[in-house]
Amino acid sequence: MNRSSIFEEDIAESLQTHRNGCLSILARCVNLGEKILQRHDLKTVFENVIIDPYERIDLLKSGFGHLLKYTQEAIVIPPWVAFAVRPKPGIWDYGRINVDELTLQQLSVAEYLKFKETLVDDVPESNNGYVLELDFEPFNSSFPRLTIPSSIGNGVEFLNRHLSSRLFRDSESMQPLFEFLQMLKHDGQKIMLNDRIPSLQKLRGALSKVEEHLNRLPSDTPYQDFGLRLQELGLERGWGDTAERVLQMVRLLLDLLQAPDPDILESFLAKIPMVFNVVIMSPHGYFGQANVLGLPDTGGQIVYILDQVRALENEILISIKNQGLNIIPQILVVTRLIPEAKGTTCNQRIEKIIGTNHSRILRVPFRSEKGILQQWISRFDVWPYLEVFAEDASNEICAELRGSPDLIIGNYSDGNLVASLIAHKLGITQCTIAHALEKTKYPGSDIYWKKFEEKYHFSCQFTADLIAMNHADFIITSTYQEIAGSMDTVGQYESHIAFTMPGLYRVVNGIDVFDPKFNIVSPGADMSIYFPYTEASKRLTGLHESIEELLFNPEPTDQHTGYLSEPKKPIIFSMARLDRVKNITGLVEWFARNPRLRELVNLVIVAGEINVENSKDREEMAEIDKMHKLIKEYNLQGQFRWVRMQTNRVRNGELYRYIADTKGAFVQPAVYEAFGLTVVEAMTCGLPTFATHNGGPAEIIVDGMSGFHIDPYRGDECTKKLVNFFEKCIEDPSYWTKISEGGLRRIYEKYTWKIYAERLMTLTRVYGFWKFVSKLGRRECRRYIEMFYTLKYRDLVKTVPEADAPKVKSTYSHSNGALSSDIKVQEEDDSKGTISSDL
Repeated sequence: MNRSSIFEEDIAESLQTHRNGCLSILARCVNLGEKILQRHDLKTVFENVIIDPYERIDLLKSGFGHLLKYTQEAIVIPPWVAFAVRPKPGIWDYGRINVDELTLQQLSVAEYLKFKETLVDDVPESNNGYVLELDFEPFNSSFPRLTIPSSIGNGVEFLNRHLSSRLFRDSESMQPLFEFLQMLKHDGQKIMLNDRIPSLQKLRGALSKVEEHLNRLPSDTPYQDFGLRLQELGLERGWGDTAERVLQMVRLLLDLLQAPDPDILESFLAKIPMVFNVVIMSPHGYFGQANVLGLPDTGGQIVYILDQVRALENEILISIKNQGLNIIPQILVVTRLIPEAKGTTCNQRIEKIIGTNHSRILRVPFRSEKGILQQWISRFDVWPYLEVFAEDASNEICAELRGSPDLIIGNYSDGNLVASLIAHKLGITQCTIAHALEKTKYPGSDIYWKKFEEKYHFSCQFTADLIAMNHADFIITSTYQEIAGSMDTVGQYESHIAFTMPGLYRVVNGIDVFDPKFNIVSPGADMSIYFPYTEASKRLTGLHESIEELLFNPEPTDQHTGYLSEPKKPIIFSMARLDRVKNITGLVEWFARNPRLRELVNLVIVAGEINVENSKDREEMAEIDKMHKLIKEYNLQGQFRWVRMQTNRVRNGELYRYIADTKGAFVQPAVYEAFGLTVVEAMTCGLPTFATHNGGPAEIIVDGMSGFHIDPYRGDECTKKLVNFFEKCIEDPSYWTKISEGGLRRIYEKYTWKIYAERLMTLTRVYGFWKFVSKLGRRECRRYIEMFYTLKYRDLVKTVPEADAPKVKSTYSHSNGALSSDIKVQEEDDSKGTISSDL
């Protein structure tokens, strides 16, 4: 993509024109003593140094002002200050300024990263000055890519237009589509076309005869009344269950054969029968349907997947019926079997998913030379087990489905790596869903990775992320923010474009957010649980007594602490994990420091444990201590209620609605939020919502229309917004209703599981088609990934300690005897699966 660099502007000239102001800002950056300054740090420096408003305006209009405006990160190593500048999402420039001489030097990405590496003192001497640099760009240089930042996340539309123009230049070039339709089978039986149609020319003739025949039939004529005639003409089942649906498909294909068009192609592909069996990978945590929420590593991702499964099964069943097929689909959620299941079902190999007919959880244990791992381990410690787990899971999936799945969906870093291994082995379409990329949640986790390594093992995780991102056929995200952030914030995937882990490797091009594999497919909330507070006939009033106990019982228990002396006041409500990123203690501190807000409303939070001795999470324990200190320091008793985590989703839904009854609001104050499921839940219940502008909520909420954005780094501004809202509601009670209804409209437009499932199935079919007819498989890139996996990832895995497990002979076998041979784990077993030789 040809573009001018921001460093081609008049930055050097403005350094001299505004010498005093520039020098003062740069000197303050140096004098702060911080080696890395973030965007908000630079903004604060500018505001503190340049006091005169006219000077501010003048400086901001200059080249140096533009540099400051678009800088996301500054590295301070006197006499230099280096800048990572992002004029638009996905587009980066690099340079540095000598503070002593006020001279400017433009840098390449590798030069910037090398400069940044000097922050780290313990980097070993590289081999003759060489550092392992990862660059995936050459493998994508000839591949179609988007060019406009606003189009990021609309990959499938771009891909259809671009490849259609290349592939379908005339009607005769439709041969690849014909070959694709010939290839479609299920259980060895052809669907769509049979052997009576040996060529593209014969297909055109057959379609014309079918159209002529169906035009004489009533539109609701069932397939069985005309199916035999269609088979004689060469068309098998799969076109539709009625004359109207078959005719619609036939006309779409005739239109394509006569005048190829990308929109018609997508409409046609969206209806063809090619997705019946789906596997969803989610190895870590306690994956179950009861008594698991709140256990370590077990939260929103499980809720997401179970809701996803129900929506996907329903969509696949509707598709199969409309296609006129008699096929039973299957969805497997593949996770880890945990023998010591802590009162959950996580020690059961198979578990039917409630609310479905054809979906189940399949659990496979972690195993190594030590035997089968008995207990839960953190998601940060799973890396030594995943290669063997992938091999075992692959065998069990194929046995359970009696063949390969049509689609595999990975979740989070570990699930995406396993999905990559299995997709590589079986040659199936792979979808990646990140949920959360830890790199954006832990500032400095790349440059200072060694400080995090013992606890988090980010070297393995970031490597796994790079492998999965580049191996996947397509990636779905909940929002644009997740891919490329906003004008002010960097997206989760975008943060993997370029970074360095000194002493390990330097990433000069890790992922391209302009790649057409990125697509935005937003989930919703389960509307049987989360529905508006105004739907009185559906309200669960029988739960109000227990909700009032949680909110208002003044006696402290292990379920709650604090009390509300004025229970009739509106309630500010928040519910999240109790960790630093979710910033719940930050919200409490904002509230505590604003007397007017405390006068107007009460604050209720649902988060973590109340007592530190009940927590096993080190980060949560620190937040528990901080919370108790805030309660004491600001004397919050009477205005603040802290309820421990609640795992009953049904009651949580009614809790949102109960808060709405008080004319309160929901606040999500996270430092960064990948999507914001609680934001969607609150809005679906009609509760006005304030949420972080860092991440997904900035896209879910239209500021001032369907809720409000807040900056988690500016607590005073957040509380002012809240005060203004509640004061305005006092002046005009209809204002609360206006924001509530605006939130509901936003949800119904974009955030439902029905919309999600339809779109995901369409993406699977479209990417599956293009993978078949083009070089979308990216063979060269996957060879590069194989080498990276073998030479780097495997060595990193060896640095992660394995959990203790009984080193005894143990046998893990299928309860249904589906596999031809059992998986045996013995002391002498080298735990090497066949996948390891492939990738």
